Amino acid sequence: MAGEQNNQGNQEQQQDIGQLLKVRREKLANLQQAGKDPFQITRYDVTHHSVDIKNDYEQLEGKTVRIAGRIMSKRIMGKASFCNIQDLPGNIQCYVARDSIGEESYADFKKYDVGDIVGVEGEVFTTKTGEISVHAAQVTLLTKSLQILPEKYHGLTNTDIRYRQRYTDLIMNAEVKDTFIKRSRIIKEIRNFLDGRGFMEVETPMLVSNAGGAAARPFETHYNALDEDVKLRISLELYLKRLIVGGMEKVYEIGRVFRNEGVDTRHNPEFTLMELYQAYTDYEGMMELTESMFRYLAQTVCGSTTITYNGMEIDFGKPFARVTMNDCIKEYAGVDFDAVDGDEAAKALADQHHIEYEARHTKGDIINLFFEEYCEKNLVQPTFVTDHPLAISPLTKKKPDDPEKVERFELFINTWEMCNAYSELNDPIDQRERFAAQDAAFAAGDEEANHTDEDFLNALEIGMPPTGGIGYGIDRLVMLLTDSPAIRDVLLFPTMRTIE
Repeated sequence: MAGEQNNQGNQEQQQDIGQLLKVRREKLANLQQAGKDPFQITRYDVTHHSVDIKNDYEQLEGKTVRIAGRIMSKRIMGKASFCNIQDLPGNIQCYVARDSIGEESYADFKKYDVGDIVGVEGEVFTTKTGEISVHAAQVTLLTKSLQILPEKYHGLTNTDIRYRQRYTDLIMNAEVKDTFIKRSRIIKEIRNFLDGRGFMEVETPMLVSNAGGAAARPFETHYNALDEDVKLRISLELYLKRLIVGGMEKVYEIGRVFRNEGVDTRHNPEFTLMELYQAYTDYEGMMELTESMFRYLAQTVCGSTTITYNGMEIDFGKPFARVTMNDCIKEYAGVDFDAVDGDEAAKALADQHHIEYEARHTKGDIINLFFEEYCEKNLVQPTFVTDHPLAISPLTKKKPDDPEKVERFELFINTWEMCNAYSELNDPIDQRERFAAQDAAFAAGDEEANHTDEDFLNALEIGMPPTGGIGYGIDRLVMLLTDSPAIRDVLLFPTMRTIE
């Protein structure tokens, strides 16, 4: 019985919505028949935004302004009415009176709907209740909304609809719009920081024959004009290093990369990566640059070097902690891999600690599995984890005093990996051997292994100077600086399953 009542209620609600939508289309038809088709208007000259008027009220009081935006609420009171207009930075009240805009225009205004986009010209004033407003002298309908916005007080809370209809989400949830405005500013300030250090922004191919530079499974497609199978890039690394070979000493790129893997709160198959490479420095230089840049972004974008994420304070003002991967495992798992000899001994430890691994895995892989299981969850404050195993670092220079390890670091904040950096391997003979090992790993079943890139090896043979390089996940950085719980909250159009 309850189910039948719910179904009947839903049907009645759909009928009501259908009737309201029909009325909106009838209003549009009437406007068009009267020669007032809003879709024939091509421009409206805006002089001010809502926030400008409120911030500069003393200078603007009594002066004429032109604003434009979406009607978010209306109150009709006989010969005078109020409406609230929302634009990019905020909203403002407008007072619309019949005697000010004329009887015909006022009659039209009363028929406008919440969701319609209008232009308002009028004087700035303050109401008796103290609210800064615009006293309309002219109201122009710019766009007729043929859909119905979510109910004002309940808002748009269904996350699936929010992500699929981001345009509605931006209209109804001011904090969502603020997040994406802040995202744009974060990227702008990254560019400002790097430009101030003499870096040059470049662009490299997205469609590649060899998707290298990271451990990930690529998306594959076919290039009809060339009759070749190609891949979407998973990294920016190998092309940017070619530019270092060519003599460009400081380069960076901010761009989309594509990895054919799962979707969760921190992963989206299509995401924004920034990689930069600097000649004549190493991973220590990348640490200094990273620490300085994160501190700069927190201060510039958030107003403080201390931010709050999910109720927890994260301090960028203090020097970032540094710990080797093996020391970190020793602290949190009680296992000293510096004293472990060989792959079989490492696998025996994994068995004892119930850590799953594959037959092809080496000691280096086991070390990484231990780190992921025991350490990452404890790294909340900014921490550089250094000296990774050679086996999981095919593009990185070995440590001269310990060739089983490489000059590499990952920065962890809030338990997340935020970036990955190397002293870049520039020995073409060593690099060829590393690629061969990756090819063997792929043949053994590792779908995320790199492949030999002959053109990149040719570039290294021409000669690449000592170089430091790093890759940053921009979306995670935006999550952190905007206190957003999931990566979908900082992607305007996240990957979603298609609805049939």
